[in-house]
Amino acid sequence: MTEIEMPDVRGRLTRNRDLSSLTWLRVGGPADWFFQPADEADLSDFLAALDPEMPVFPMGVGSNLIVRDGGIEGVVIRLGRGFNGVEIEGDLVHAGAAALDAQVAKRAAEGGRDLTFLRTIPGSIGGALRMNAGCYGSYVADHFVSARAVLRDGTIVSLGSDDVSFAYRNTDLPDGAVITQVSLRAEAGDPEALLGRMDEQLAKRDATQPTKDRTAGSTFRNPAGFSSTGRADDSHELKAWKVIDDAGMRGATLGGAQMSELHSNFLINAGGASAADLEGLGELVRKRVFETSGLTLEWEIKRVGRPTPTGPAKTGP
Repeated sequence: MTEIEMPDVRGRLTRNRDLSSLTWLRVGGPADWFFQPADEADLSDFLAALDPEMPVFPMGVGSNLIVRDGGIEGVVIRLGRGFNGVEIEGDLVHAGAAALDAQVAKRAAEGGRDLTFLRTIPGSIGGALRMNAGCYGSYVADHFVSARAVLRDGTIVSLGSDDVSFAYRNTDLPDGAVITQVSLRAEAGDPEALLGRMDEQLAKRDATQPTKDRTAGSTFRNPAGFSSTGRADDSHELKAWKVIDDAGMRGATLGGAQMSELHSNFLINAGGASAADLEGLGELVRKRVFETSGLTLEWEIKRVGRPTPTGPAKTGP
């Protein structure tokens, strides 16, 4: 087999990099290639020189992701140092795409700017933009001003509000685009009050969600009650956890995977789970919910990569 010639880089380019240690669920096979660019110019040069047929997958901090057991074909790009700064300029908060949502919220609060809705959302701000992340009635769409991105051909672009359309848990970003920076507009607030509000949010989250377990956040989207802009309509809202409970799937297991007893819309690695266990249990939940309610749950966790053929996992009691 002919060895693939890869572009020269200033960052780190690794062959067959295991990804399980980089996902919050601690599962997944290797990336064919794993690239950590030194800076935006390094990323741009790499993509411009890379064979256009080579698949590219931008990966955040692995908080909302199942990497299948066979790994990911092509190049996985993960931003790190150099892409995690947070700056405040008037009512704007500029955050590198690798900055954690929680850190963006804290830095903004310390600067008297209210992005408190981000505090309990797992992941990085680049992923938050891609997923139109939201909490407590606020969404990234409500605050978005602009983003910088490197397209698949290496072109560096600036995307404004006219270039991006938001929906519930989704944003129509260009295919293959790697977000490098996000700018959000935030209202003014008293730093002490904002920090106190976030402490209350954390306490509420820890009391109702399995934050000490290996999870990937909410497993399924709420099945109804959201407009095309991604804003909630409380008068029609259904909760995924409720239809999962009604289907009798709270605490259900498959191999090492389990639907949390504390919050049934959280899929957890209870110990030794494979990606196939986790995805298989999720599909079983979707099947049971459809059978009992006629509703089709949609995955909120992103599943990527190649499956590895294995025998069926055993269901628990």
